[in-house]
Amino acid sequence: MWCPTPLARRANVLHRPAAFVDYTGATLLQATVRLLRDGHDVARISIDTVTGADVAATFGEAGLPVDQVRCLPYRGQLSSDDVVAFHRRQHRAGARVAVTCISSVYEVLRHEMPAYRLAPSAHSVRTALRQVLLHADSQAQEDAQIALGLASLSDGDGGLLKEVAALGATLARFAPDTYLIVTTRGPLHDATAGFTTLPMLRRLADRHERVQIGFGLGRSAAEAENLARRALSRARRVGPTTAVLSLRGDTDIVLETTMPPPQPAEANLAVVAQRVGLSVPTLLRLREVRAAAGETPLTSREVAEHLSVQQRTARRMLHRLELAGLAERLGNLASGTSGRPLTLYRLTL
Repeated sequence: MWCPTPLARRANVLHRPAAFVDYTGATLLQATVRLLRDGHDVARISIDTVTGADVAATFGEAGLPVDQVRCLPYRGQLSSDDVVAFHRRQHRAGARVAVTCISSVYEVLRHEMPAYRLAPSAHSVRTALRQVLLHADSQAQEDAQIALGLASLSDGDGGLLKEVAALGATLARFAPDTYLIVTTRGPLHDATAGFTTLPMLRRLADRHERVQIGFGLGRSAAEAENLARRALSRARRVGPTTAVLSLRGDTDIVLETTMPPPQPAEANLAVVAQRVGLSVPTLLRLREVRAAAGETPLTSREVAEHLSVQQRTARRMLHRLELAGLAERLGNLASGTSGRPLTLYRLTL
């Protein structure tokens, strides 16, 4: 099947840096040139996987018409048989060439009609490799980040030392009822299932009436300590058994809380709102944006326009949702202008 990286991310089987090779831009333009060279009418083609917006952007830059180009964007439920059927329908309707990103589809179609296998350009492959290298370097730096935790317990440190040892961390008394946990980002990321939960909190809650833990991630001990203090302060506001992770950029994530959820229809959203630091009305509007988009990925610019907020605010919202496992990053959208590329997201909240 195609688009393996988004599928692998959704299946939670990626355990190392990964990037997908973009089939738009240089790849699509290269295919267009080759089709023209071979005498094909590129204004009347059928193409799968690539979105109509991507085709329009590439063809527009080349001065080519797109009104008779038929596209079948990638959707997770499509099979190769569905894609073959799409190209057959378009061929009967007048499409001159079938352009496919899927080798099995190409092997079927090439015996029935003019068909072209869309293969990534060298430029697209190099770009993907650079993204992987940058991601790997960034991940290595992030894994070396200092993670400090401040744990406030009601009845001494019973059970905490054992939990901290399993985390690969060290423990020291910070205040009469507060303990300092010292580790790094990597072990904390693994122990919290990617910053989504903290099983040790529930086990400690069996021993203590009050367990409030705040973790901070920073590039220095001072920064991590300041963030841990902020996280602990928020944990104390949320409830008697709560763990919070604070990151740079004013991002707080509630990893776990035993606070009973409110009733009834918006209960799940209220819990999510506590975790990601966004209001329930904002999450409701984001759900509306997701429903309107369907299977089409969204950019921070589109989210900003729908919510009537600044783009940096939308980026911060999407980043919080991504850390909480409620948004999936699918890659970058070439904007055709200078500046930061737009990141594509799929909302899952």
